Formats: sequence, structure tokens, C-alpha cells
Amino acid sequence: MPTTAPAFADATASDSALRRFLHGLPGVDAVGLEARAASLGTRSIKTTAKAYAIDLAISMIDLTTLEGSDTPGKVRALAAKAVHPDPTDRTTPHTAAVCVYPDMAATAVAALAGSGVKVASVATAFPAGRAALDVKLADVRDAVAAGADEIDMVIDRGAFLSGRYLKVYEEILAVKAECGRARLKVIFETGELSTYDNIRRASWLGMLAGADFIKTSTGKVGVNATPANTLLMLEAVRDFRAQTGIQIGVKPAGGIRTSKDALKFLVLVNETAGEDWLDNHWFRFGASSLLNDLLMQRQKLSTGRYSGPDYVTVD
Repeated sequence: MPTTAPAFADATASDSALRRFLHGLPGVDAVGLEARAASLGTRSIKTTAKAYAIDLAISMIDLTTLEGSDTPGKVRALAAKAVHPDPTDRTTPHTAAVCVYPDMAATAVAALAGSGVKVASVATAFPAGRAALDVKLADVRDAVAAGADEIDMVIDRGAFLSGRYLKVYEEILAVKAECGRARLKVIFETGELSTYDNIRRASWLGMLAGADFIKTSTGKVGVNATPANTLLMLEAVRDFRAQTGIQIGVKPAGGIRTSKDALKFLVLVNETAGEDWLDNHWFRFGASSLLNDLLMQRQKLSTGRYSGPDYVTVD
């Protein structure tokens, strides 16, 4: 089956070839990786640069509701917040997308029509991914038919961890084929992959299979996005573009709740992948509560004082 990166066609020709390629990637220096992530996290962003970074972070959010209790009313309210995060200040940028389950995609599409905010839908039996391939593909088709602009799929972590890399690769290819015009985000659930070497391998596997984005997590496990695992994925997309000319996006998701956290991640992007990724076409935050803190910090920069807890809506 073809890959989006012809230079690596031999690497994906068979299960054994893919295994050789992935296990031939340089090992990750865990101490060095974590030290660099911590060092970059100490960078200070002040005044006008901070104001710019806060607006940039707002514009990169996939505002998310992925609960069994989701209702059409909740999705419409979230869509309204995505379009006008601060109704008292229309200079506030809208978010990048609203992310929902497939059965809520049509509601989100109708609510966001003409706004410029994308509709992202999780699929492939999110979050566990424990379903037959035909069920997963039907999940994707439903979301695309409802008008989703982006599909967030989960990989089969059981297959990956047992070394069945070609199965994971072919599943991503099959999902990509069902996406049509929709962009594909491939979720690794880094908290379940156990090692940085596995995260590096998963990143390359996803990119070889045609992912438009690689994404850390579902937000449904104990360990989600961290500066270190996001730094590792940023290094992967940087190196992949250097070798193929193909640019891939990165989406850390889960556990990013404060403006301080978000700005640390933007420093990681700038210092690792570079300015080309400082755009919501190439970098996203998967979050729900993050937006509220960014809005309060934004008002603090504008007025010189913090808002009360009732300044922002409760998601």
C-alpha cells in the first residue's frame, strides 16, 4: 500500500521492514529530553509578546466536549463560546475547532456554519479503540458525512505494544482513505506507550501512514500531554519534514489547563520545530478548561486586574 512519503516506501513494504525501520530510529536520551523541556519551560514571555502569545494560544484550541452526558444544547453552547470566547470583547480570536463525538458532529456543523471554526470529531471507537476495523471505518464515515472537517482517530495500542506495526500502519491508511477532504489527527495515547522510544516510533509510524497531525492523548488516561512527550513529537515532525518536505501538525491534549502551561508549549514549538508551526493549521491544544484561564489572563493584560470567577462561562 502506498505511503505519503515515497522516500520511505521500502520501510513500509512489509511488517519486518517496518519493524527494522522503527527500531532503527535513534534511541531517546530521556534525561536529556526532560532537561531540555524543563529548560525551555523557564523562558519568560512579557508584555506585548505575552499578549500575542495568549491570542495565538486561543486560536489554537480545539474546544472539546467528549462526555457521555453531551447534549445538542451543550454542543451549541460550546460552539457559541468557540466563535466568541469573550462576548464583551469581539477582538478576541475564535478557537481553531470544536471537538465532539460523531453523533454530535452535525449539531456542531450547523452551529458553526460560516464562523471559520472547524468541526473535529473523534472516531475509531474513541478512546479505547477496541473495535473491529469495519466498525471503526463506519465511525469515520458517519463523522465525515455529518460534515466534520477533521477526524481524531486512536491507534490500536495493543497492536503497537505487541509489535504488530504493519497492522497499525494499515489501519491508519484505511482511516485516512475514509477521511476524504477531512484532515486526520492520529492519537497515540502516549501515557500508555510507556517509553519515549515508543513515542518516537509511533510518531514516525503515524507520519509514514499519512497523518496530517500527530496527537499525544485522548485526555482519558492518567498521563496525557507533557512538555517532554510533546517536545519529542515536535522533533519528529521537524525531522520528517527535513527528509520528505512534508509538514505534519502536532496536537498535545489533556492536562493543559493554564495560560502558563500553554505559553510553555508555544516556546517548545518555536524552539524545536520553528515558526512555521506557530499557526493553528499546524499546532493545536486539545483542551476544555484552558480557554477560561487564557481569557482571564487576556483581560488582566487589558485592564490591569483579574476577573472574578464569573467572568467566563462554565463549560
